[in-house]
Amino acid sequence: MANKLQITLTRSVIGRPQDQKDTVKALGLRKMHQTVEQTDNAAIRGMINKVAHLVTVKEI
Repeated sequence: MANKLQITLTRSVIGRPQDQKDTVKALGLRKMHQTVEQTDNAAIRGMINKVAHLVTVKEI
């Protein structure tokens, strides 16, 4: 696995269930097309899997 993950919010959270909104917020994403770097671990991977249809992920 890579050391870090670059996560970008590519689709809006408007109209999504509250748990998905909370997951996106927990990843550190607030705005569309915002990119954050997170360490690659099982917890972050689980959050990404939950909102995979809203984000794009790049290993760095």
